[in-house]
Amino acid sequence: MTIKNLVAATCVAALSLTASSQAFAQAAAGPAITHGPAIPGVCVMSIEGVISGSTVGKYVQTRLQQIATQVGAELKAEETAIQNDAKTLDGQKATLDQGTFEQRAAALQVRANAYQRKSQLRERELQATQQKALGRVGQELDPIIRQVYQQRQCSLLLQRDALVIANPAMDISPTMTTALNAKITQFAFDRERLDQPAAAPQAGAAVRK
Repeated sequence: MTIKNLVAATCVAALSLTASSQAFAQAAAGPAITHGPAIPGVCVMSIEGVISGSTVGKYVQTRLQQIATQVGAELKAEETAIQNDAKTLDGQKATLDQGTFEQRAAALQVRANAYQRKSQLRERELQATQQKALGRVGQELDPIIRQVYQQRQCSLLLQRDALVIANPAMDISPTMTTALNAKITQFAFDRERLDQPAAAPQAGAAVRK
C-alpha cells in the first residue's frame, strides 16, 4: 500500500459503513418503507455510525489525515532527493571511472533501501496510530453503550450494520452519539513511533482513572 492510498484508508477503514449498512442506506433512500411495530426490548445500534457521526470521531479522522499528510511530505522529500541524486549520478557515468561510479551507485542503493524500510515503518506507524486512537474512542463509548442499553430497557442489542432493514424506532445510535459528544470531543495524540523503545514506567507514577 502506498502512502497516498494509506492517507485515504487511514480513516475510511474504521469509520466507513459496511456493505450491509450501505444497502440499508440505499433502501432508505428509495420508496418509503412502512415498518412493523418496534419490538419491545430489542434495540439496534451502529458502532461505526456512532463514532463517525460524533464530534470526537470527526476530530480523530481529521487528525489522522493530518498525521498521514505529514508522513507523506517527509517521505516525498527523501524520495525526491534520492531520485535527483540518481539522475545526477547517471549523468556523470561517462566521466567517472568504473570504480568511483560503482562506489557511488552502491551508496545510493543503500539510501534507497533505507528509504524503503522507513516507508514501510511509517505505514505500520500510521496503522498503529489509527488503532490506538479508535481504541481510545471505543473505551469512552463502552460505558455509554451499557448506560443507554439500560436506560432504554433493552433486552437485546443488535449491530445495525449486520441487518438489512430495521425499524428506526429501535435504533439507539443517536442517543449514544449525543452522549459521546457530551463526554469527549477531542484528545491529543501523535504518530506512534515503532522504532523507539517504550519508556519504562516510573515508580510511584499516578494512575489515571
